[in-house]
Amino acid sequence: MSVDDVSKAQHYNKHPSARKAHGRYTWAVSLIKSASIVSLLTLLSRITGMLRELLIASLFGASALTDAFNVAFRIPNLFRRLFAEGAFSQAFVPVLASTLTEKGQEETEKLINEVALIMSVTLLGVSIFGVLASPVLVWLMASGLEQNAQSMDLAVQMTRFMFPYIAFMSLVALAAGVLNTWKKFAVPAATPVLLNVCMIFCAYWGAPWFTRMGWPSIYALVFGVMLGGVLQLSTQLWALKNLGLLPKIWNLPRGLWASFLEAWRSESTQKILRLMGPSLLGVSVAQLSLLINTQIASHMVTGSVSWLSYADRLMEFPTALLGVALGVVLTPQLSQAKASQDLGQYSALLDWGLKWVMVLTLPCSLALLVFTKPVVSVLYHYGAFTAHDLDQTSLALMGYALGLLGLVAIKVLAPGFYASQDTKTPVRIAIGVLILTQLMNLIWVPLFAHAGLALSIGMGAMLNAALLWYYLKSSGRYTPQPGWGKLTLQTVSATLLMSLFLFWANMHWDWATLREHVLSRIGLLGLVLMIAAIIYGGAMWVLGFRIKALLAPQK
Repeated sequence: MSVDDVSKAQHYNKHPSARKAHGRYTWAVSLIKSASIVSLLTLLSRITGMLRELLIASLFGASALTDAFNVAFRIPNLFRRLFAEGAFSQAFVPVLASTLTEKGQEETEKLINEVALIMSVTLLGVSIFGVLASPVLVWLMASGLEQNAQSMDLAVQMTRFMFPYIAFMSLVALAAGVLNTWKKFAVPAATPVLLNVCMIFCAYWGAPWFTRMGWPSIYALVFGVMLGGVLQLSTQLWALKNLGLLPKIWNLPRGLWASFLEAWRSESTQKILRLMGPSLLGVSVAQLSLLINTQIASHMVTGSVSWLSYADRLMEFPTALLGVALGVVLTPQLSQAKASQDLGQYSALLDWGLKWVMVLTLPCSLALLVFTKPVVSVLYHYGAFTAHDLDQTSLALMGYALGLLGLVAIKVLAPGFYASQDTKTPVRIAIGVLILTQLMNLIWVPLFAHAGLALSIGMGAMLNAALLWYYLKSSGRYTPQPGWGKLTLQTVSATLLMSLFLFWANMHWDWATLREHVLSRIGLLGLVLMIAAIIYGGAMWVLGFRIKALLAPQK
């Protein structure tokens, strides 16, 4: 041990509070490091995702073909969000974390094997069902496609090809839950890049080939989706193997059926299934809202589904970069804090996450609201993507932007319930928000058409987040720490100053007419956004905000 180490040890022995403060600081730095890794890799994923959408918009625009693909791709994604990333992850990660904390490595590995076996058998049946039931599923999702017989037929065929994607992504969710619990955040955050790269490759090089073969060129995207699913799963299984946690579902001495029944009846598996029930209902409510909105959009003018889809993909950029990154890091930490009965750390984690949501998300929300058309123009307005598509996508994005703060906050607030294994409260809230969202559709859709659907979702997200916050606080699980009033005033003031500059930049240049000057338009957008970030950061500094204030959560 070095002289410095001896001095530190003597100091901490004399001053236990210093040791505790140092521990909190180290814990906070670890959290920020993990969140930063996830955010950076998510940023890479979203950048490649934007390139993917830019290419799709340029090659296919907003047409009957893209409407059919978006419906077909949304169906396996709907099931993925329901089961894999939704109900399953919300139930599996807390049980996995508590099993690791309370019962140790051996029992945890047994749980992983049991869950992997059950999922593999179940997903095989679900995939077969989805392929056979594709016509019914497409009709339930978007019966309005029947207005164009070609769109309906294409959507059914593409759904049949892509439905097994749910099997790949459900197993990816299992692997990601394990890796995140072991604090290996990099691989799960990076693998979505593979999907984007595959779709870009297939769209650029595959579309002309399909055209020459007499097939609709949109089928190139279908093959890109399936290839991306295979590569994502392979990468995560490789990461599990390196940790010695690869599920051993092929070594079944008692036979497949007997092993399946044994895994199904185990105490931990039954606990996950019990938690999945309310979680599934809650996620189903959210996805039901999406299903209803897609159904409504399919009966509007051609392109409505695509306009909403392009805007939604843009919204996923800040939502994933900020909310998903924080949620991924916080969920296992919250679960372990709850299992250890450390309620102070539990509340501090939530407060820390919410403060970061305020500081990072509010400026993004206002920026998207006042600077919508330049962003959509630079990202999408090329090739087959017309000026009309630009206007309609911008309107949809404005509706979504009003709810960005709520969408990101939910990613932090919801794990506060799931870590406590309370899945019923978020369900009740989700049901109420679904009803109100559809009532808002009755008001906004006649006024703003497809953009009204986006506006209802945005307002519903804000209400959902507010109710989650209220119930966490009223139940005593979360106690806001000092400093919220000052932080809110600083953030709102700096955001308004930044928004004034962006509003000026929006009005000063005609971004649509710069379409022929691609590099100039991209460079100008980058310069404007950089100046906006400097204005926001500088204003926060002048108003007294210091980043170190959010480094160490206070118990």
